[in-house]
Amino acid sequence: MSDAVTTLSIPAFPTLKSGKVREVFDLGAALLFVATDRISAFDSILPTPIPDKGRVLTQMSLFWFDFLREVVPNHFITADVAAYHPALAPYAAQLAGRAMVVKKAGVLPVECVVRGYLAGSGWSEYQRQGTVCGERLPAGLREASALPAPIFTPSTKAVSGHDENISFAQMAALVGDATAGRLRDCSIQLYIRAQAHARTRGIIIADTKFEFGLVDGTLTLVDEVLTPDSSRFWPADQYAPGQAQPSYDKQFVRDYLLTSGWDKEPPAPPLPAAVVAKTRANYLQALALLTAAR
Repeated sequence: MSDAVTTLSIPAFPTLKSGKVREVFDLGAALLFVATDRISAFDSILPTPIPDKGRVLTQMSLFWFDFLREVVPNHFITADVAAYHPALAPYAAQLAGRAMVVKKAGVLPVECVVRGYLAGSGWSEYQRQGTVCGERLPAGLREASALPAPIFTPSTKAVSGHDENISFAQMAALVGDATAGRLRDCSIQLYIRAQAHARTRGIIIADTKFEFGLVDGTLTLVDEVLTPDSSRFWPADQYAPGQAQPSYDKQFVRDYLLTSGWDKEPPAPPLPAAVVAKTRANYLQALALLTAAR
């Protein structure tokens, strides 16, 4: 197990953004994305990191960028960051496996969520009113039921706090009708293609979220893609509708926090060693299953 990386400073380049997990540095003509081992839940960064988590997120995103490149262009340039810019060479050990150079993009102000199964907030809404993000679904579905077809449920991109679900019409008002339609169609196509691959590897992708931007006017897939941080990954051989599912994502951390007595207000409590170890193992297993050559 490698030492966890929670913070990173590269004085030669300004920090453009420090998110819940990623540090983004401005290289001038491009950006440097670095995934740390921080983990967040319920809109709080937890004080306990998950060793190797950032490497898993980066390596999984690199796999999906390549796998899905025929569906839509993406912002990836190279993972050989020291070769891209010599000033990054002194940080090679810290950056190894967790960093990538990407194109600058005008990021669109929406999260493109695709749901193939009834889980999380979607399940809660369905129980109350038979809808998910306002979309009417058939009666009689159970928790974790497969939906008749994947549905597109966009949300805002909150700078802090919760993202807010919005309608397709609201999204179109933000990005324009043509772009909204392209985002919906592209997101569903990406999900279907990724889901088909994941099922051959024993994983169900219950839902996921994509982010897009414009690079020289071209719609481009950006940020992370189909990772355990942005998706629900369920082991297919344990799938049993009608209950919460075991998962390879950070649901294990959320479940622990829900039983910890924490009121979801900062600061978040530390994680026990056993929760850290299990979460790390889940992330590594998902990476191995999805990306291993056959």
